[in-house]
Amino acid sequence: LDFDHGTIIVREGKGSKDRALMLPESLAPSLREQLSRARAWWLKDQAEGRSGVALPDALERKYPRAGHSWPWFWVFAQHTHSTDPRSGVVRRHHMYDQTFQRAFKRAVEQAGITKPATPHTLRHSFATALLRSSYDIRTVQDLLGHSDVSTTMIYTHV
Repeated sequence: LDFDHGTIIVREGKGSKDRALMLPESLAPSLREQLSRARAWWLKDQAEGRSGVALPDALERKYPRAGHSWPWFWVFAQHTHSTDPRSGVVRRHHMYDQTFQRAFKRAVEQAGITKPATPHTLRHSFATALLRSSYDIRTVQDLLGHSDVSTTMIYTHV
């Protein structure tokens, strides 16, 4: 999260790609609170001598201690530790998809939203809002991380 430039950097997103998204000012206070909670988890793990986060192979070889540093820690970390299938190391991972989906479902119910909504609905709504605001299809393609513009065209029902 880059609050100074209003940017979110997604590392190894869908298709193992990195991409940059805009960070709305309205989300900054909530994200700062989340970072505070994440930092507490990171400090706890450091105090317990836990392994840091898993990094992409080449990066982990080049900077073997980077995974222990705060800048690489998860913004949304899983509350429990588990075994890394790649290395066999017990560490904290990012929030699991299923954990997020349950939290999302609770939030939808608490908000009184009666239409069907999933996390994927957010991507669709984001893309639709951009197109309605006159963003060009290639920009939307980049923001969604699609390698082919035809995927974006289908995705947004353009």
